[in-house]
Amino acid sequence: MRIGLRIDVDTFTGTKFGVPGLCEVLADNSITSSFFFTVGPDNMGRHLWRLIRPAFLVKILRTKAASLYGWDILFKGTFWPGPPIGERLSGVIRAAADAGHEVGLHAWDHHAWQMKIDGMNTDHVRRHLRRAADVLCHITGRQLTCSAAPGWKCNDMVLTVKEEFPFSYNSDCRGQSIFRPVVNSKELKQPQIPVTLPTYDEVVGRNGIDNTNYNDYILSLLKHDALNVLTIHAEAEGRSCRKMFNEFVKKARAKGAEFTTLGCLLAESNRIGTSTVVAREFPGREGWIACQKSG
Repeated sequence: MRIGLRIDVDTFTGTKFGVPGLCEVLADNSITSSFFFTVGPDNMGRHLWRLIRPAFLVKILRTKAASLYGWDILFKGTFWPGPPIGERLSGVIRAAADAGHEVGLHAWDHHAWQMKIDGMNTDHVRRHLRRAADVLCHITGRQLTCSAAPGWKCNDMVLTVKEEFPFSYNSDCRGQSIFRPVVNSKELKQPQIPVTLPTYDEVVGRNGIDNTNYNDYILSLLKHDALNVLTIHAEAEGRSCRKMFNEFVKKARAKGAEFTTLGCLLAESNRIGTSTVVAREFPGREGWIACQKSG
């Protein structure tokens, strides 16, 4: 049983403290994973303005966000420009790449992408991706091979623009199997490797799931005969939930699971189908996210 491990890095603090912490856990367990970095300004604190929305407020309370992420993350960029992540923390990103982990593009400005993608045109998307790609390539000294849309906010326009970049694959949606997207009846070249398992912030505090049984819940969802892709966050599993994640790794291995990069899952895939990508509401998340159309 293979588990593709995707690590999203959304913030300055997550990069500075969460990434080294996760790299240590991964090294101790001889695991390589796929890191997706945000490299522009950290404006994630601006999400606090969404507290006026009942669904977002409920999520903040349910996940105990202040203790999970820390006030530093929650207020970053709220009243002042956020710090440039890639410029100030290039050494952390480079160290992850040098340790053998797969490094991909997550975002230039994570907050801006999540909040403005519905109003962005082709040029906006292209500039956002190009700016982030140039910074990451400069930091690592390597060509980028993959990307993952922030918050699974992706549409047909984004999929089409990404075809202009040298990505071997993208991980922009939730789904069940590796596939090539179909846009306007045309099959695109870059495969999608969807996330198949829920994230910590989607399930904790719901249906009786808390830190004492979260690991067992995720383990119960793993399948021997299907795609398993898990997303963790440097801000959570790299910091306050680091011990819990390390225990998850050991429990999964005891059940015969092996962790790998998303790129390796693609290389091992015998069959890649086709599917459209659609916007849907998703349990534990506010608003729409991109999903592989089932059936």
